Amino acid sequence: MNSSAAQDREITLALIEGGLTVIVFAASFLLPRLGSARFARIERVFVPLAQRKRWSVVFVAVTAFVLRLAILPVCPVPLPFVPDDFSFLLAADTFAHGRLTNPTPSMWTHFETIHVTMQPTYMSMYFPGQGLLFAVSKVVLGHPWYGLLVTSAFMCAAICWMLQAWLPPTWALLGGLLAVLRLGLFSFWINTYTGAGVTSCLGGALVLGALPRLMKTTSIRHGLILASGIALLVLTRPYEGMLLCLPVAVVLVRWTFFAKNRPTPRVLIQRAALPLALVITTIAWLGFYNYRAFGNPLTLPYTADRATYAVAPYFVWQPARPAPAYRHEVLRSFYDDPSDSELEYFNRIHSISGYFPESLGKIWAAIVFFTGGALFIPLVMVRRVFLDRRIRFLVACALVLIPGMAIQIYLLPHYLAPFTSAFYAIGLQAMRHLRVWRHEGKPVGTMLVRMAVTLCIVTAGLRLSAEPLHIKLDEWPTAKWNWVWYGPDHFGTERARIESGLERLPGNHLVIVRYAPCHQVLDEWVYNAADIDRSKIIWAREMDASNNLELIRYYHDRKVWLVEPDAVPVRVVPYPAPEPLNTALLGTTAAGKDGSERNHE
Repeated sequence: MNSSAAQDREITLALIEGGLTVIVFAASFLLPRLGSARFARIERVFVPLAQRKRWSVVFVAVTAFVLRLAILPVCPVPLPFVPDDFSFLLAADTFAHGRLTNPTPSMWTHFETIHVTMQPTYMSMYFPGQGLLFAVSKVVLGHPWYGLLVTSAFMCAAICWMLQAWLPPTWALLGGLLAVLRLGLFSFWINTYTGAGVTSCLGGALVLGALPRLMKTTSIRHGLILASGIALLVLTRPYEGMLLCLPVAVVLVRWTFFAKNRPTPRVLIQRAALPLALVITTIAWLGFYNYRAFGNPLTLPYTADRATYAVAPYFVWQPARPAPAYRHEVLRSFYDDPSDSELEYFNRIHSISGYFPESLGKIWAAIVFFTGGALFIPLVMVRRVFLDRRIRFLVACALVLIPGMAIQIYLLPHYLAPFTSAFYAIGLQAMRHLRVWRHEGKPVGTMLVRMAVTLCIVTAGLRLSAEPLHIKLDEWPTAKWNWVWYGPDHFGTERARIESGLERLPGNHLVIVRYAPCHQVLDEWVYNAADIDRSKIIWAREMDASNNLELIRYYHDRKVWLVEPDAVPVRVVPYPAPEPLNTALLGTTAAGKDGSERNHE
């Protein structure tokens, strides 16, 4: 990407989608029968497939998998660059080596990084579910992302399967295909290693899809599917999973003891034993993992790391903690910068004047992620959905989520992932109401639904063509409107190229990273594998002269480099040699920090 091209990109994809939404909304009133015969023919093509429910689920899974592979030239396998990415990949590397955690490295103060716990052990601060998925993928498929791709295909299929239990089959198929377009191709769920959105969404869909089937058939198969969904939620996003499972538990208790079609005690014991054993085993394993990684079965992931580094708490009633003595400026900037950090946002939302506008902003950002502009149109029928008996339980689930999120300081779209299939059911039911709505006797509602779906397809096409059309893609992760139409893809390329070049050189290497004061803290370079001392390349933070000397002496058998990521171009020199090393030797480019001067891979 050259600088002139970047400067030409003034129109964002979010703006285009919003403008097209306004146009199609107006056009639906002016030309409500435009292309109706052609739309009807296309819809009839999918009806036979939708009626074959199992094949519909398979079709959605294959579509998600094949399409994401097909667009790899435009949207390649993502490179890690934010701290969350590296944290999850550290867990994957640890599990792939058959360990639950790693001992604290000898020179650990040089390796401190955001969202990685160094004491009492060296491990990711996150729950282990996503790391386990990446570990299996790394061992079986050779790369963590391919496991995410397969799981994403299952996620889209599970959404379709869940919807089949609540809505007519044609609408369930539509929901699965919309999930492919909105989540399975360009969203940050599939294009980063962050958040466990795909895995927890899969878990939530299994729970909500199995529940009505279990109550109808009392099948042990559906009980195991429901338990598997709960297990995924326990291992990925247990807080939000708990919010989802609360109404599920209420319904199951009511059905078990008070419903007319309740199972007999004997049947209940026979059918519930294995699912309960699966859930209990998962919770017990998580307790054992917590014990090994953090020293106590009841010390959950997040706890040790947040207690060590964080100032801002997670819940609104909690006060800010005293700031620790940070050894690195980048950590202080992330956790305790009063102008731009976690603490700055906490101070805004923790005030009476700031709580409500910030909470509304969080709600709006979440709606934009799941609907964009096109799928926002059917929400005009949300009142009718709330009065609808068919999905009343799913509406109740969403209502339980609201106070659960209101008491949290932060909200990112993957926090809501367990409820994704419920959101889709609510949106599709709104579409069903909108489709039969007529204005002055004209089928305006039908046209609105058809155009909303068409606009989703058009926007996906524009995202594929963003480069030649000079459409601007707001940069992740700082732009809230870029969570779905992820881009651009230059993040992490400089670090990856330097690492690749060092891999080709003989011997082992120690890379000392020096950030400039203006460094973007989410563009992380200091990340290491699970077994640091045995790694070919070790990344370390520069400290004061005595600490640096101690580090170099400890790794005396390694070639030592200094990397300055914020220099233009990125500076790579033998440490502490004054002259820049020929970066061509390392396979790097003269691409600097400015994304406009970086080349796409």
